Amino acid sequence: MNRIFSLFVALFLSTGTFAQNAFIKDSLDSYIQREMKAWNIPGVAVTVVKDGKVLVCKGYGTRETGKTDEPVDENTLFQIASNTKAFTATSIALLVSQHRISLEDKVTKWMKDFELKDPLATGDVRVRDLLCHRLGFETFQSDMLNWGCNLSRKEIITNLRNVTPVYPFRAHYGYCNAGFLTAGELIPLVTDTTWDDFLKYHFFQPLQMTRTSTTWSTIHADKNACVAYTMVKNKLVAMPFVNVDNLGPAASINSCVKDLSHWLLLQLDSGRYEGKRIVPFSVLQNTRSSNIVVRDQNNPYFPNKHFETYGLGWFLEDYNGKKIVSHDGGANGFVTTTCVVPELHLGIVVLTNTDANSFYGALRQQIIDAYMGLPYRNYSQYYLQRQKPGQEKEAAALQAQEEQVAKKNKPELPLKAYAGQYHNVVYGDITIKEEKGMLNIYFSHHPALIGHLELLEKNEFRCTYSDPEYGVKVIPFTVSDGKVSAVSVSVNDFIDYMSYEFKPAP
Repeated sequence: MNRIFSLFVALFLSTGTFAQNAFIKDSLDSYIQREMKAWNIPGVAVTVVKDGKVLVCKGYGTRETGKTDEPVDENTLFQIASNTKAFTATSIALLVSQHRISLEDKVTKWMKDFELKDPLATGDVRVRDLLCHRLGFETFQSDMLNWGCNLSRKEIITNLRNVTPVYPFRAHYGYCNAGFLTAGELIPLVTDTTWDDFLKYHFFQPLQMTRTSTTWSTIHADKNACVAYTMVKNKLVAMPFVNVDNLGPAASINSCVKDLSHWLLLQLDSGRYEGKRIVPFSVLQNTRSSNIVVRDQNNPYFPNKHFETYGLGWFLEDYNGKKIVSHDGGANGFVTTTCVVPELHLGIVVLTNTDANSFYGALRQQIIDAYMGLPYRNYSQYYLQRQKPGQEKEAAALQAQEEQVAKKNKPELPLKAYAGQYHNVVYGDITIKEEKGMLNIYFSHHPALIGHLELLEKNEFRCTYSDPEYGVKVIPFTVSDGKVSAVSVSVNDFIDYMSYEFKPAP
């Protein structure tokens, strides 16, 4: 019986290894190249780490469309956006392990002027709350201001006191970039070292992440950096790199798959890199412990997923009996992902240079399935088909708006009556000007952004933003007694889900 059992185990393991290798070794390149075309992605970079070895670390496609002499390679830079959060949370967890700060410390212990709108919340917000998105805000709330703005880090943190939370404090998950910024800005108060330098000295240098940085100027000047793209009317449109230095601890890291493979090696070797202890294993464990429920998983396509929580800088979920530790990042023109499956000793990074794709997540899932020996399912095509109805609905809405604009309806008031300066307590000021027979919105904290208004009917206008990342939105004015009493401004969900009411400035 023992010989038969041993033979069965050997055959099982052999079959599992073949299933893994068949995709990773034999099919990965063709799969990526095929699906890049389906999604219209110019450039992709991927690294796969397994059992302490870097098995895949390479680029596909080109940094810029049409330039075949500029291929993406393992050193090509991408903005990795919210993948930054795991570095920030790990930094705080490292300081916790050194007994220099506690996750249960009140934020006001270190940042005396920190304030939220709710005074009870202000007095009880802990460091942990900042790192797990439980301040009571809606996901992305106030990012219409924070993302790519001209405010300093301190000004963004100070402005949190003006944001009215959607949920009670600690009652609901709500993804908050400004919360992570606040957490990162505790580092200089604890150590007298900037967040940027702390990452450099404690992670980038010891992990030999020589291409990784935290500033817009670095990627802007680099010759081996991907061009950022979004999709407008089914066509790729190049965009400038968004400057989110002022959101640094939440979003500002630039990196490449070669460097990030070193980050994965640390994650999978209990905090060591090349045999050297970089952080205690307890630090990583701390970041991977659940703090708040994000959602229950009820997608019949993924029956092996049941729930998702948030640790510190990481999303945590169960899948096929294993714990998945991951985070995505989205910046203007980039969507990316970092993933660790500790029980499989598996790490994955996928970087793409267009924000109009779900392939980055599909590829991550494809690789996980391969290493779990699960039957092949083309997740890329599943995601592609799943988003088509939404794209068609959006295209139909835009077409209807264009047809409405073409009717040349007359507004309820003369155009000059809509012009003026408006104020919102969270955002600040906008100015609406009548120029050449149309209205334009100018944003005090986004000097390069203009919203071009075209009448739909009565007091509703279609707003086409000069930066395509902000989208095309319906902007309604409220008119009372023949005068404008308010205007509601919104941008793409990619930036902020909420609408903000601006009233005429006194």
